[in-house]
Amino acid sequence: MSRSGPSCPACGSANVVDDDLYCQAQLVCVDCGSVVSEGALTNESVYVGGSDVGYSRTTAVDKKPCVNLIKGGHHVIAMCRILRVNREIEDLSQLYHSQAYQHKSFIRVTLRKKEFLAGCCVLASCRLRQWPVTIGTISCLLDADLVEVGAVYQELVKILNIEPPTFNIYDVIEAHSREYKISSLHVAEELVENHKDLTKRAVELVELAADTWIVTGRQPVPVMMAAIYLSWQSLKPNRHRLKLSLDKFCQLAKVKKQKPAANRVTEMKEVLWKLGKEIPWLRETLTPDNVIAQVEDILKHRFALLRRALRAREEALLAESVAGCEAPPPRPLEFSDQNPVERRQPSAEGTRAPGDEVDQPRAGDMLPGGALESNWGARALFAPPCVVHAKRRRVEQPELRDVTGDEEISDSEIESYIRTPREARDFARTQKLLLE
Repeated sequence: MSRSGPSCPACGSANVVDDDLYCQAQLVCVDCGSVVSEGALTNESVYVGGSDVGYSRTTAVDKKPCVNLIKGGHHVIAMCRILRVNREIEDLSQLYHSQAYQHKSFIRVTLRKKEFLAGCCVLASCRLRQWPVTIGTISCLLDADLVEVGAVYQELVKILNIEPPTFNIYDVIEAHSREYKISSLHVAEELVENHKDLTKRAVELVELAADTWIVTGRQPVPVMMAAIYLSWQSLKPNRHRLKLSLDKFCQLAKVKKQKPAANRVTEMKEVLWKLGKEIPWLRETLTPDNVIAQVEDILKHRFALLRRALRAREEALLAESVAGCEAPPPRPLEFSDQNPVERRQPSAEGTRAPGDEVDQPRAGDMLPGGALESNWGARALFAPPCVVHAKRRRVEQPELRDVTGDEEISDSEIESYIRTPREARDFARTQKLLLE
């Protein structure tokens, strides 16, 4: 296998051969054994495997699409089939996905974020074509956090310069109400309800819940489920519907119950009860349990009832404040020598013994300036949930100093332990004897 051309730089011999024994081809001098030159580490003709060069830096970009781009396209198609959208939305979703995937903001990100991108493209296409789909539905399909999907969606809209319209709450609730199997094909005649009437009543209840802070910071699906349930009961408030609880209603309608929906039902009934008490022609005693029969009148006049209820609440608070200002001052404490244990005299410093029980504000109810922190949500007729159920603030405890026993005791601290006139006289008499 001798060949003319290269010569050995060590001995000058021209007897140089190709050594193909190993995976790395090289030229070797037969006379002295020196390696004249080394070949390429890999050769496409003899080596089949991966490459250390990134896909985006190779020429394969122009020849065939990326594997993750193909998978993302399949995810887009799968979500469109699950949501049963039309062909136009499916094609638009694929177009947005192919455009956004090539952008520098999504080309070098994690695979999880690329999955979010596929779902956000479907969401943007549905909103542009007025298809009622919420971001919570997309998050459920992706099994992802709502905040993370929302961040990717905002980035997608900004990159592609899309202006999706805001969704209509009526369409969303209508789509949600159709999941409840309460037609004549599924339930008895006294339990059947039309989806259009059910949607109209549920939208009014959701709007009332939004006006009274029930929707604030809450998940939308439990709120809609509570509105659907109360609407179904109030449209025909017969004994068959009123005796069914939320759990039995979900079993009847063949839907999965959301755990917070029961709390939303209770909150909505309480709001309806507060407004129902302001109905002037209502003679019977109204409670949150029997308010369902008055839902139609409450929703019909809800704005007037809201103004009337808020005005009545303000007048009641004003009357309480006036009554508090006119209250007589508390009587001063009387002290005597007959019972020195139960009746104690405060010292000049205003201190008290550890056993004394004096009504003082807790540290958690104090503001940094020293004023009392009042929970205005407890006084307001309607308030946000975070105010009504406010969490107690954690108070930092002061650091305890090391006590050695050599500290000096001030006179004021000594006097703080002297509470009765008898003890004061005994202490003065003792001090006089010591001075003598």
